[in-house]
Amino acid sequence: MLVELSSIPRGELIERARILRRDDPQYVPSECLVHFIRSSRLDNSDAWFERLYRILTERVLRCLPRADSSDGRTRSLSKETIRDKVFGRFVELLSTDRATYLEQLDYFEIRFDGALANLRRDAQEQAWRDENRSVPLECDAETGEVTAEVEKAAGQFDPFAASIVDDAVYRLRLDAAIADLPPEQSRIIHMLRQGFPIDSKEPGAMTIAKALRRSEKTVRTYRDKAFAVLRAALLEGDES
Repeated sequence: MLVELSSIPRGELIERARILRRDDPQYVPSECLVHFIRSSRLDNSDAWFERLYRILTERVLRCLPRADSSDGRTRSLSKETIRDKVFGRFVELLSTDRATYLEQLDYFEIRFDGALANLRRDAQEQAWRDENRSVPLECDAETGEVTAEVEKAAGQFDPFAASIVDDAVYRLRLDAAIADLPPEQSRIIHMLRQGFPIDSKEPGAMTIAKALRRSEKTVRTYRDKAFAVLRAALLEGDES
């Protein structure tokens, strides 16, 4: 099927990729979409990547449990957490592979449903841990945004500065500190580490805000919170 799909115009491939019914003879399996998304890295075409990426992520979201009930009156926080975790992890894998080959994504080209099911199981197992994990930060009670003091401290700290990240012990501590962050903050830090911009004026550029479907302001708020926690874990402990 990859040979067949590679021979048709890209516009036609996009139209076929939008078909959702698996019993449709023109249906494009998600394994194939993952393959073309990964191959687009060699084309250096952000526009082509973006079109495929949007279709595939919509498929992923359709496969995940919805937080809202069928009547729209109630909302399950556990389902919402699992949904956010799985989607965020999948986006993180795609984003990392966009920068450099990631072996973990190979399974999605072989058995997409099985790979996605594995992410769901991992998310379910981790959800209860995150409910009990919290980091005290000074935030505005009304807006939920970090205070000026925290923002200033975060802005002055770069956890990936060359002067410190070359230290092997520091890198181990950094990885551990990132793992302890709440999921969304951790994903943002991982993407910053891979060199992805928070936002961009270039229409086809892949950004953190676009990948996570968050506003630029929200991403920067999460980043500042994460940087403040990393600073406390990595530097302030040494100073004491």
